Amino acid sequence: MTNFTWLLDQYRHLLNLPAHTARVTLHEGHTPLIPAPSLAGALGGGFQLWIKYEGLNPTGSFKDRGMTAAISEALGRGAKSVICASTGNTAASAAAYAARAGMQAVVLIPQGKVAAGKLAGAVAYGAQVVQVDGSFDQALAMVVALTEKHPLALVNSINPYRIEGQKTAAFEICDALGTAPDWLCLPVGNAGNITAYWAGFKGYHAVQATGLPQVLGVQAQGSAPLVLGHPVDHPETVATAIRIGKPARGEEALLAAEESGGRIIAVSDDDILAMQKLLASSEGIWVEPASAAGLAGLAQEIAGGRFDPHGQRIVAVCTGHGLKDPGIITQGGIQLESIPPELGALEAVIRS
Repeated sequence: MTNFTWLLDQYRHLLNLPAHTARVTLHEGHTPLIPAPSLAGALGGGFQLWIKYEGLNPTGSFKDRGMTAAISEALGRGAKSVICASTGNTAASAAAYAARAGMQAVVLIPQGKVAAGKLAGAVAYGAQVVQVDGSFDQALAMVVALTEKHPLALVNSINPYRIEGQKTAAFEICDALGTAPDWLCLPVGNAGNITAYWAGFKGYHAVQATGLPQVLGVQAQGSAPLVLGHPVDHPETVATAIRIGKPARGEEALLAAEESGGRIIAVSDDDILAMQKLLASSEGIWVEPASAAGLAGLAQEIAGGRFDPHGQRIVAVCTGHGLKDPGIITQGGIQLESIPPELGALEAVIRS
């Protein structure tokens, strides 16, 4: 692995990992912080905007940062099997890293609620995939109960080492910018990521004096327990990655928003899908629907006059690649022009 530094080695001095932690890696992390001037202009301009594109991790989502830590710790203490509940991205990541470690993986998913691209990944990596006729929250409760009776390593974000690994994204942002941004915008589902980012920024600031961002966490309106103030029994949203009605780290997410001087809001599915298309067409960055939630929330706050972005440095976290859920683009059918194999016909179409 020439010229490769394992993410957890690079930031080991900032992470709380046990000495027995092994090394299970797929070269995760080191994702780009992409300037997005065209999108910033479309939102009114006058500020700097970057996209932390986590869809370029090995399995296509941010989950790989936490999974390299969780699986490495589990392998190091002798675990043979891992288990998780998932709306899709955790399933694919756990399956991939378990395969890399030579471990067995079991994933529970809510029946009919997981995007095909994510389910395909978990199957391809060799996991045992079990559907639950219920919600993600019910699946997670079952997984927790099972690990209390059997020797399987739980690798959902309630595993503290997942959070340790996910902190590294905050470190990378500070390294790239030289300081923390003024604002961080990101989607909120089970709330592990917002918890990890805030912990990461605080930890880095304590060592490097990089400053702290305000945090804007964004949920989908049909799955917004942190905005509503109570669990949602039947969460619904096209943004499957954040279709969670009872976030495992909900209290920590609310604390992150409060401590940072930020907030957690909700946006509609229509706004999420519109932002997904705008990000792709204006910046060439295609993300799954949930990944566009943070930016949709930013746009909503600016349009509503609740946030003045002038002069601000803003980072939006896009958590998963568009290929995780391509069906959201194709489900209505794609109408393509058809022409005969003649140059004149092509010229006529292009002119129009």
